[in-house]
Amino acid sequence: MVDPLDDPDDPIVEEKDVPSFEIIARKIKDIDNSIIIFRIYYFFSRRAYKFQLIRKDRMCMFEISRELLENLGKDGTSSEQQISDMLTLNVDSEECWKRVES
Repeated sequence: MVDPLDDPDDPIVEEKDVPSFEIIARKIKDIDNSIIIFRIYYFFSRRAYKFQLIRKDRMCMFEISRELLENLGKDGTSSEQQISDMLTLNVDSEECWKRVES
């Protein structure tokens, strides 16, 4: 079985290629300073970035649309509120965090 996150059409991207990455990273650190942004994938078909986070022996993954990230750098306020709500819903929720198998 092929891991859907290893699809060559949806590659891992570097932080510099993610719109408003610094804002997202800061907001995640504000929630929990021990969280590491491990990988970021870009899904062309959905025009969304999938963030893969690590905290101790657990992993959390969630998507943010490219449009929302681009708007965050432009309009700020409403996009920032949407991102904050999304991060709180995912990153701050224990349901998102799954144990990493070694």
